[in-house]
Amino acid sequence: MSPSIVNQLVLAFAPMNDITLVGIDTGGTFTDIVVLERGAQTDAMRHCKVLSDPSDPSAPIVEGLRRLGLENLPLQIIHGTTVGTNAVLEGKGARVAYVTSAGFADVLSLGRQERENVYQLKQPDTRPPVSRDLCLEVSARIAADGSLLKTVSDDELEDLTARIKALKVESVAVNLLFSFLRPQEEQRIAEKLGEQWFVSCSSQVLPEVREYERGMATWLNASVGPVISRYLKKLQTRLPQARIAVMQSAGTTIAADQAADQAVRLLLSGPAGGLAAARSIASQTGRPRLMSFDMGGTSTDVALYNGEIPLTGQCRLGSWPLSIPSVDIHTIGAGGGSMARVDQAGMLLVGPESAGANPGPACYAQGGTQATVTDANLLLGRIPEKTLLGGYLPLDTARATAAVSTLAKDMGCDVLDAARGIVRLANEHMARALRVISVERGHDPTDYALLCFGGAGGLHACDLAELLGMNEIVIPARSGVLSAMGMLVSEPGRELSQAVLAPLADLTDADIKGWFQALETDARKQLVNEGCVPESVTFRHQLELRYKGQSATIGIRWSSGTDHAATFHEAHAKTSGMRLPHPVELVNVRLSARAPAALKSIDIRPASEASAAGEMTWMPELDGEVMLTHRRALQTGRLVSGPLLLTESSATAWVKPGWTVTADEWGNLLLHR
Repeated sequence: MSPSIVNQLVLAFAPMNDITLVGIDTGGTFTDIVVLERGAQTDAMRHCKVLSDPSDPSAPIVEGLRRLGLENLPLQIIHGTTVGTNAVLEGKGARVAYVTSAGFADVLSLGRQERENVYQLKQPDTRPPVSRDLCLEVSARIAADGSLLKTVSDDELEDLTARIKALKVESVAVNLLFSFLRPQEEQRIAEKLGEQWFVSCSSQVLPEVREYERGMATWLNASVGPVISRYLKKLQTRLPQARIAVMQSAGTTIAADQAADQAVRLLLSGPAGGLAAARSIASQTGRPRLMSFDMGGTSTDVALYNGEIPLTGQCRLGSWPLSIPSVDIHTIGAGGGSMARVDQAGMLLVGPESAGANPGPACYAQGGTQATVTDANLLLGRIPEKTLLGGYLPLDTARATAAVSTLAKDMGCDVLDAARGIVRLANEHMARALRVISVERGHDPTDYALLCFGGAGGLHACDLAELLGMNEIVIPARSGVLSAMGMLVSEPGRELSQAVLAPLADLTDADIKGWFQALETDARKQLVNEGCVPESVTFRHQLELRYKGQSATIGIRWSSGTDHAATFHEAHAKTSGMRLPHPVELVNVRLSARAPAALKSIDIRPASEASAAGEMTWMPELDGEVMLTHRRALQTGRLVSGPLLLTESSATAWVKPGWTVTADEWGNLLLHR
């Protein structure tokens, strides 16, 4: 018996208390790893940051586990990955053949004819997701009521197989018209093609109305499925002692061996961990309304937390619509690695291009020469010169100075003014993103506390709060790796749905209950196969309703015996200002299934700092000295006034003049002005 098989058998029968829990968040610049260590009296956490490697995302994970001394221990890993996301954004997914009903081969190319800028006369050319030569039609036809009008013959299946083979594709997306009402025809095609190619069927990926959105989800699944599968198999091979689960876009986890078949549900995997952690921080601090701000090296993710993780069924990844339940996060290309430049008109621009992990900002001394936000923060003194980034990477002030000096020459100003300009413009970009999720949706930022995390979040917290008129900031303990910590408190879960398309008045309570029971059985089976206890699985039921003739739907919580039509009328009046005298139509039933997380909360106190003594350090931004100390040196409950620099191995927090800071019992920094 091979060592890998032996390791898997040992892991399979090991008690959960003997398995070390690890959270991993792979970002564009750093891969963050957090490990929970259970003690006899108290639990503790250790972490590390490793520069990401886009060419081999598994390598930094293996290296980080080695640094933490975990390479030979049985592990339970919960992993947020950007492998699928990057494959889509960079156009590096698998070559896909698209199979659909006769007459509908151009659906993905036509799309919804939406314009990003409706007033722009000349619209940019956009490539279709699938070229016309890869779009194949079959005669199978299903009516709008789910009845079968024409089936696929055996001869046609043989011909389809030959045509696909000639195209030299890696995977196949099958999206037949009205297949969500009758999946058998798609299943016949999948059974024929599945031995040779990775096959993705719309009736399994997104069994809902709207052929374009359903087709896009199916194509995306077929495109990234082989990429995800290869990555996870490689990771599992390199870590045979580990059980691996992957974060889904909805903020729940799925076992790695099931993830490839649902690859489209992993495309917002990384950002979801931050909101899972926000839920714990909200409970710790007694602040149920948080505006989360996660600033990493490549991008910034912002979201509103109002007591539960916000989900949406309508988001975008690059230029593609993504109609999969996902955490409602707004992402922009602004991070520590965002590069600064001057355009032809002499205007300063920052981002969205990023230096990433390779070559990285100039101060990383990895080959980068262009000024970035991180370089600017270093020159302003917001990042102390002696900082070891991630606890191990020294920063090169001379290289940062050289990069910003080149930019300053183009701007016609001195180096510090150029650095201030970079930070100021980056702040404006991020403040605009925060306004998108708050002001533009009818929320007052002053009703929220700003939750700042990510490696660079604490450096910009005060600036952003001031720009939005906010008076309270929370910077969690271990803020630089909070998204990885969020993986540990994420629940195994599934988001399932079933299309109905029927007048609500024609349906009985028993009809709706029957659909939900079928979904519950499916979800429970999937979660039990991951090791979840059947009795521990909980469900949330939702009806997606609309007035007959409408396109958009409104989600309503379902409970037996409730007048859901009346609830819908009230919800429609609240959102649109009117009630309509039209029949209410049930479009979809939707089920959310959850099992208990491996870790209930991240209420683990950081160890106290041995040395409470700080030191004065020169801060060019203020042209004076400020106090520099470790954040764990702050005594719980003691109020300290800024200016103040608070450091830890994964991040630095800048407390501006006019702000005060105190630490709570969990090590969270609470800032006020």
